[in-house]
Amino acid sequence: MSARRKPQTSSTNGPSLNGTPLSTPSATTTTTRSPFLPTRLEALLISLYPSTLLLGSIFSTISPTTRRAPYSSVSQSHPPEHAPSYFAQKKNVFNVYFVKIGWFWTTAAFLIFLFTHPSLGPVLRPTLTSRRVKAVLRYVSVTVWWAVVTQWFFGPPLIDRGFRFTGGQCELLRSVEGKDSMPDTREYFTAAACKAVGGAWKGGHDISGHVFLLILGSALLWLEVLPALTRAEGLRDGRRIMLRDGKVASVAVEKELDIGTEGKGDQVTRTGVKVALGVVALMWWMLLMTAAFFHTWFEKFTGLVVAFAGLWVVYFAPRVVPALRAVLGMPGV
Repeated sequence: MSARRKPQTSSTNGPSLNGTPLSTPSATTTTTRSPFLPTRLEALLISLYPSTLLLGSIFSTISPTTRRAPYSSVSQSHPPEHAPSYFAQKKNVFNVYFVKIGWFWTTAAFLIFLFTHPSLGPVLRPTLTSRRVKAVLRYVSVTVWWAVVTQWFFGPPLIDRGFRFTGGQCELLRSVEGKDSMPDTREYFTAAACKAVGGAWKGGHDISGHVFLLILGSALLWLEVLPALTRAEGLRDGRRIMLRDGKVASVAVEKELDIGTEGKGDQVTRTGVKVALGVVALMWWMLLMTAAFFHTWFEKFTGLVVAFAGLWVVYFAPRVVPALRAVLGMPGV
């Protein structure tokens, strides 16, 4: 007697759109790779930052010109008259008009990309699409971290608080007489205030603000633009997310569920992408110059760690926290 065949049925366990199962096989396939981990392409880009710092530090060690040039631990740089390179001078044009106002250039490149790429909304129209709003929330979150670390945190920023916590202070406060004659509030000098009154910021660990800003700004642009590049060049987007039921799935799940939303399009507007990548390239070059001519290795390393901490919360934590992903979203999703 022949065995009776079972009727074939389509699986209904995966996500669906208007009752129709999604066609992307990878959308419901669990994977052993943790959503905490970056994709291969992201890992390659992220590795450029410690590699650049290492390359610059090695150059400063083996270069005879740099090694023989006097170095000031107070200013964290070579004295101008002994600078081994134009880029080793704090007053070089790129440092003054680009790095010193680096967040302005980061903001300008982000806004140009935000309003010129069709995946975020109608080109050159101030329409508040869901993707644009979430992109702005990510930018605001990273900007708050930049401000907290370098500008203000209920008084001095974290960089200056960390400097004082590790034993540093303004040179004017080093004498006992000087301390006794000043109000307690004057004890919390910022580096900028100390220099403004002719003092010297000495004695503590000085997290490299240049390294922090250049990594934070360029990585923000990289991570926002990368999904547009992967579509344009046919590169694989292997991001993983954790769903509300605890399962790990491809980010394609949320991409498929987003079908029909405003601003969706495959055409790449190159202007915003080119501007963002141009700013990223110049930031990378100045990061290399900073690594070669400014700060100690440990100060550069802590600048890297503090920048990565903020980036992880905004761009990687949402992959494993659905509630956070609902607010901040993910680039390209």
